[in-house]
Amino acid sequence: MHNVEIARRLEEVADLLEAQRANPFRVHAYRHAAVSVRHLAKPLAEIWREQGEEGLRAVTGAGERLATTLRTLVTTGRLPMLERLRGAVDPVAVLESVPGIGRVLGERLFYDFGIGSLEDLEAAAHDGRLHDLAGFGRKKLAGITDALAARLRRIPAELVYHAAEPSVEELLAVDREYREKAAADELPLIAPRRFNPRGEAWLPILHTQRGDRHYTALYSNTARAHEYRRTHDWVVLYYDGGLEERQFTVITAQWGNLAGKRIVRGREHECEEFSGRGKQDCPPVSRDLIVGVPLGT
Repeated sequence: MHNVEIARRLEEVADLLEAQRANPFRVHAYRHAAVSVRHLAKPLAEIWREQGEEGLRAVTGAGERLATTLRTLVTTGRLPMLERLRGAVDPVAVLESVPGIGRVLGERLFYDFGIGSLEDLEAAAHDGRLHDLAGFGRKKLAGITDALAARLRRIPAELVYHAAEPSVEELLAVDREYREKAAADELPLIAPRRFNPRGEAWLPILHTQRGDRHYTALYSNTARAHEYRRTHDWVVLYYDGGLEERQFTVITAQWGNLAGKRIVRGREHECEEFSGRGKQDCPPVSRDLIVGVPLGT
């Protein structure tokens, strides 16, 4: 990508973050990086090839996380964060873009295993979760791992995937903040590009912070969420974990000991322990919020 195009995308991120009431310091960081990139005499891609992320930080003044954003733009031409802020994210399409993963397998990875990004997919490939999935033989897994390594080109996996994840208590607190503010009409609304032919701004978005973690929260706008009428129940939380962005989905449990309570998908056991200690995540979601937007609107 040319420096001018990279700068334009960084400026768009800053504009959207500002419109969506994100932390002003975060907005300023993206604007400052955009100005720096626009005035570089040398292509940012060339700086990346010669000096890596250290070079990106040196010429733009970016921190480690923003440097990772720049690396993603330079090496892939995509910026998932920008797509999400625009309301255009399709996690299944992202997974499907990896050679060896078709639509059916991409849907299974996302809906059944909570894998919604290339970073999540690479983590699952390294920690052994993909070994037990049908269709993932040794040769296919090696090909997917190589493809991800080429596209992501990051620091060694062992430096990333062992970063401490946020506690269930923290995730449920962000989920509660999002749903309470959404119900009170205190959040800006975006118009998602998927399943929204009339272009209506109906999807609340929250930018919040816990310690040094920046969170973005939105109701799920996936095909499955519409199919099961959970567009106002399933909440997707994106956060910057270590140097990489991660995500979790919080839902209302429909059965078992936690029925009616909010739980974090993939961390149900921790949620049960959290509930057993007398902690209350939040009251059950009212039925009118669960219904959400009808399929196809």
